[in-house]
Amino acid sequence: MRRPALLSSFAIVRHLVKWLVLAGLIALMAGSASAFFLFALDRATAWREARPAIVWLLPLAGFAVGWVYWRLGKTVEAGNNLLIDEIHDPRARVPLRMVPLVLGGTLVSQLFGASVGREGTAVQMGGALADQLTRLPGLRPEDRRILLMAGIAAGFASIFGTPLAGAIFGLEVLVIGRLRHDALFPCVVAAVLADRVGIAWGAHHTHYAVTTIAPTTVWSLVAVSVAGVVFGLAGRSFAGATHALGAAMRRWVAYPPLRPLLGGIVVAAAVHALDGWRYIGLGIPTIVESLQQPLPRYDWLGKAAFTVVSLGTGFKGGEVTPLFYIGATLGNALAPLLHLPFSMLAAIGFVAVFAGAANTPIATIVMAVELFGPAIGPLAAVACITSYLASGHQGIYRAQRSGRRKFDAPVEDATGENSGAPR
Repeated sequence: MRRPALLSSFAIVRHLVKWLVLAGLIALMAGSASAFFLFALDRATAWREARPAIVWLLPLAGFAVGWVYWRLGKTVEAGNNLLIDEIHDPRARVPLRMVPLVLGGTLVSQLFGASVGREGTAVQMGGALADQLTRLPGLRPEDRRILLMAGIAAGFASIFGTPLAGAIFGLEVLVIGRLRHDALFPCVVAAVLADRVGIAWGAHHTHYAVTTIAPTTVWSLVAVSVAGVVFGLAGRSFAGATHALGAAMRRWVAYPPLRPLLGGIVVAAAVHALDGWRYIGLGIPTIVESLQQPLPRYDWLGKAAFTVVSLGTGFKGGEVTPLFYIGATLGNALAPLLHLPFSMLAAIGFVAVFAGAANTPIATIVMAVELFGPAIGPLAAVACITSYLASGHQGIYRAQRSGRRKFDAPVEDATGENSGAPR
């Protein structure tokens, strides 16, 4: 073997060993953090459901979360967007305080009945923990970007039990239309191992069973394409409404802790006035129910409204599980109109609304296969891609950048500004 070839082989082995070790450390930390979070979340949910009156304390809980973040968490307030910004333009190490702040803030929000998710918490914990590894000697500045991406992938994978979707999410969420292949190996290893770490701790994930899948025909392709457009518009509307309410609250309410206090008053009052118990918390029982039987056609709108108010006023958590709920119940409602099995279209809506809202079609297609089985893959792929195209260039992550046009039209980036060309 020639010397250049030998050196090249050695460099490849060194690269693989390096990222196996680093990704393994990230997986251990992120998977353990997600497992603890899932256990605590189950306890918080059970406590709230056993004591419904606790929802009246949601305004005080919101004030407490807002006050803690105002006093201690200004540097990590941006959450997922901070991680994405640090990958694009590295400045300073993500403070480790992000982990206890987002964990505690989400558990308090869930305990008292805010409509928030869990992905944001897991991703922020994974990213913040991974960034602490940049203290290790011998790492290049470019390595920090990959560490953060692997942390995002590990957090996502371990909270949902979808390792391949988590790995792709960590690569796809940064820039619309581009993937970074140099981070592919670390993200896959971190995501797969983080999922296994969570399982080793005893964490469990909800099983979603689809009862009927339509054959792939011309009509079913047309029908899921139509549904995909609706899913994409729903995802875009959700993202726009959440951002708009957040901006309005910052303009109208100068004292940050008052924002979630006001949001808590609205949510608590709406729960009792509208009998909206099914729209608070994660809402996983309703998601499971949407795969089993027809539901009221307005469920998706109720969940969207409660979540926009919760997140837009400053409660902590994620957007993804509420988007699963919105998509599943919207798909359930659309199924009779499109003459498709409600169970199948609920499952497709589960992933497709998220695809449009987060601009991550590949990750959501893989997630559909991981959660619902390979048979749903072709139709889910059509719906996810259609939703992605219909949602425009805005999304739930403001720091996400536009790399390429989705189609031949002016590009509107995640901040809502018309750029006219890919960046």
